[in-house]
Amino acid sequence: MTLIDWGNGIRQERGATCRLSDGTAIVSDHYYPAGLGPWPTLLMRQPYGRDIASTVVYAHPVWFARHGYHVAIQDVRGRGGSTGEFYPFRHEARDGAEAIAWLRRHPASNGRIGMYGFSYQGATQLLAAAEQPEGLQCIAPHMTAADLYHGWFYHHGALRLNSTIGWGIQMLREDARRKGLRSTSDRLEAAWANIRAQAGHVPYGAHPAIVDPELPSYVRDWFSHRDQGEYWSGLDISDRVGCIQVPALHIAGWFDTYLEGSIAGYLALRSGAGTQFARTNQYLIAGPWVHIPWGDRVGEVNLGDAANLDTDAILLRWFNHWLKDEPDFNDEPRIRYFSMGPNAWRSAADWPERSEFTLYLRGSGKTNSRKGDGVLMKEAPDGDEARDVFVYDPEVPVLAPGGVQALNGPYDQAALEMENNLLVYTSEPVVRETEIFGQPRIRLYAATSAGQADFTAKIARVTQSGRADFLCIGIARSSWLFRNASYTADQVHKWEFTLEPTAFGLAPGERLRLEIASSAYPLYDRNPSTGTPPQLADNWNWIRSTQQLLHTVSHQSALILPVKGEPGW
Repeated sequence: MTLIDWGNGIRQERGATCRLSDGTAIVSDHYYPAGLGPWPTLLMRQPYGRDIASTVVYAHPVWFARHGYHVAIQDVRGRGGSTGEFYPFRHEARDGAEAIAWLRRHPASNGRIGMYGFSYQGATQLLAAAEQPEGLQCIAPHMTAADLYHGWFYHHGALRLNSTIGWGIQMLREDARRKGLRSTSDRLEAAWANIRAQAGHVPYGAHPAIVDPELPSYVRDWFSHRDQGEYWSGLDISDRVGCIQVPALHIAGWFDTYLEGSIAGYLALRSGAGTQFARTNQYLIAGPWVHIPWGDRVGEVNLGDAANLDTDAILLRWFNHWLKDEPDFNDEPRIRYFSMGPNAWRSAADWPERSEFTLYLRGSGKTNSRKGDGVLMKEAPDGDEARDVFVYDPEVPVLAPGGVQALNGPYDQAALEMENNLLVYTSEPVVRETEIFGQPRIRLYAATSAGQADFTAKIARVTQSGRADFLCIGIARSSWLFRNASYTADQVHKWEFTLEPTAFGLAPGERLRLEIASSAYPLYDRNPSTGTPPQLADNWNWIRSTQQLLHTVSHQSALILPVKGEPGW
């Protein structure tokens, strides 16, 4: 065994091989503390190169080794130095459990193992933990999803287009190189060099970088499996939450692609993990972050020094607690979350910890754009107000909160709100500080001229300077929302769905704004308004549709907010 010296007694072993039961060779780098072991072990299993070790958001493994941990960073099957075929998520449960069994026998390990990592590395933890491998005592799954269909790929029936095609191209690049597909690799690399533009290819299911039949099929499979079912549950733990019996420290970002998955995963384990011990010891930190990096600059906004939370120090205390029996986590709140606006951390004993407050959509039939007369009021309509109308055109969709590149963060929506292809409703200024924490809901009574339709709902905080800072969004596709009921064009239907979770405060004088549209492209794929599958649709089979929204005595369209304390309206 060749050891690399990192100073202060820290050593690294490169390329240690674990042979799985099916003959696959899984390769790891190991970092050893100073002195004589054995030590508790930290394991990260990832597909991006074990030398990177997710240092885009975490301290280098050497840092954890300096604090008395044997750290193993492992290439998953078919990536890096490991053999076998990579198909995202498919093999991580069994492979992870076998890797943990191997680590327990490693001379540097005292048999007490924890796992950490974010994104895909979070999913590898959940999948391995569901196998209940002996020795695994805690996990720290960050910015990931226990339910891949709802929390990673689809949102109420609409594909998370920008992130899915971007990540798919990123993953396929290594597959093409490993298979020696030079021309395919060149196409993938060209797409990767301009990755934010790739969602614009139509039909996106025929993107030239992903259709080579010699490439693995997983990206095409994500596009074609548009409904929840055995394909998705075979890749995640959505049907096996009760198999997890270990404590978990979850981290979510209010502007992360997988926010919905992170919060839902925490809630699923908090209520459904396999033992009371595991259910009791689920913790959540929800910060104001995008996927990468985690800090004070998000989009166009500086959220202040408080947003620079030392997640490494918290992670160390988490592992000290469960793997070294130190009382480091005894006083940690069950939920720690960052409230945007006040830009301060809050704590909560549970989720949701709030009451609901309803703001009704009101207007006189001309609520298009922020130049219109749309308002949010605490009083319900007392008459039959005129219907609001807008036209959805798949060729000219309403853009995502971060514009044509779907950038994540609290971007100013004021310019976008000048368009007539969306409806805008703004509240009166609050007279006292008003805090929202949880998952808003929307209830729309609407009719559309198409047999297939989407509605989106977006919330923004309007400052006294006129900025409309994006906070959260939700979407529902008729084929998903009404999958167990009839849906007919030109008839009024009740659309009720959740937006993504959020936490923010309105200061006195600030307003809340709601935007209603039928697209948020390219965050979500466009609904062609026909029976054509969206991944196969282009301008030859897109059609326009006219949407009507009602706010009357019998059709009270409303925004339902999770409010902490007394609202200021």
